[in-house]
Amino acid sequence: MYRITRELHFCYGHRLLDYDGKCSHLHGHNGVVVLTLEAPSLDALGMVADFQVLRSSLGQWLDETLDHRMILRQDDPAAPGLLALGEPLRLVPFNPTAENLARFVFDRARELGLPVCEVRFVETPTCWATFAP
Repeated sequence: MYRITRELHFCYGHRLLDYDGKCSHLHGHNGVVVLTLEAPSLDALGMVADFQVLRSSLGQWLDETLDHRMILRQDDPAAPGLLALGEPLRLVPFNPTAENLARFVFDRARELGLPVCEVRFVETPTCWATFAP
């Protein structure tokens, strides 16, 4: 089995509802998605996938969907006020934990047809979550 990995960097904010701790407040991160793809064989060019295609497909989606956005659960009471101010939000049906965001990115990579086998969502240099089915 062949595997390749690409890191994609972006900035985002979030908070966790129903959580008793610092992450219950609006705050931001310099996030990293570590995308791993696998294939049993290589294509005619000798690749699992072109690294540039990963950047132009999933990377573009990250830039348009999560980068420099506040990621909030759709029922977050801060959302209406932030929307009224014109702040860029991404509302999601789950608490925006690293674990849930890893799954969110994994599912999008699959929708894009990428042979993804694992997504690591790095929230800080010392904290990350991984999703692999």
